[in-house]
Amino acid sequence: MAAKASKIIITCAITGSVHTPSMSPFLPITPDQIARASIEAAEAGASVVHLHARDPETGIPSQDPNLFEQFLPQIKQESDVVINLTTGGSPAMTIEERLQPVMRFKPEVASLNMGSMNFGTYELLQRFKEFKYDWEQPFLEASDERIFRNTFKDIAHILGTCAQNDTRFEIECYDIGHLYTAAHFRDRQLVKDPLFIQSVFGIRGGIGAHPEDVMHMKRTADRLFGDTYNWSVLGAGAHQSRIVTQSLLMGGHVRVGLEDNLWAGKGRLAQSNAEQVAAIKSVIESLGFSVATPDEAREIMGLKGRDNVAF
Repeated sequence: MAAKASKIIITCAITGSVHTPSMSPFLPITPDQIARASIEAAEAGASVVHLHARDPETGIPSQDPNLFEQFLPQIKQESDVVINLTTGGSPAMTIEERLQPVMRFKPEVASLNMGSMNFGTYELLQRFKEFKYDWEQPFLEASDERIFRNTFKDIAHILGTCAQNDTRFEIECYDIGHLYTAAHFRDRQLVKDPLFIQSVFGIRGGIGAHPEDVMHMKRTADRLFGDTYNWSVLGAGAHQSRIVTQSLLMGGHVRVGLEDNLWAGKGRLAQSNAEQVAAIKSVIESLGFSVATPDEAREIMGLKGRDNVAF
């Protein structure tokens, strides 16, 4: 089974590419907002921040390295938090677009999706009707025919490209088959132990968010990886609190943040990423666990260290 979590790693996903600016006034958009949100999340207890960038004028997701350059140095200067850069970007981007930031900045950690999938966000249109920017509604509408491409060749390309930089991976698994794909790439020695498996629940097109789904993911990962991996979970939207609490009870780590969930409770928007971090930290401590510091997270995940990045 997964390595027992002596300290709990809290990952905070700051902005992502799922939610659009009109959905919440608290969603970080500009480089300064992303930097400040990351630093505040770290101060609240996050061990890791998972980062995307956005065009500061429109809020559209962007993998332009020049945007990342406007917030990465500030976060590193003001916090020792582990910085995790996306290679997922957005389902609307090419693989080469998605790779630009990790190639340039050589982070300690990068996210890596383990399979192509339908990735439906069109149901958000049932809740949100008015949009500030012209791109938002068409972007959501088009997700009913959009495939998030992550072929075996794509995954091998990302792994090979990052190998020389000693970047480790947040291996994102949206379904059971993605765990088998991760095992396949471990067998090919393109990823190395200890794996950090991030199981994703509640995205339309991936595994559901029933407690049995969570247990099925964990049982399968235990069988495939034994005690050579660390397990973390995220729950999309309203599933977040229940799913991450179940992970804690099963010995796992957790991910929260406005990329995954805009809410702090029924009908109440979270006013910051730090608010969600503080809430899950309280749960962790109430259950008798301790939160990992960034350096403890580095040790657990086998990272190269904050001095060995290119920012």
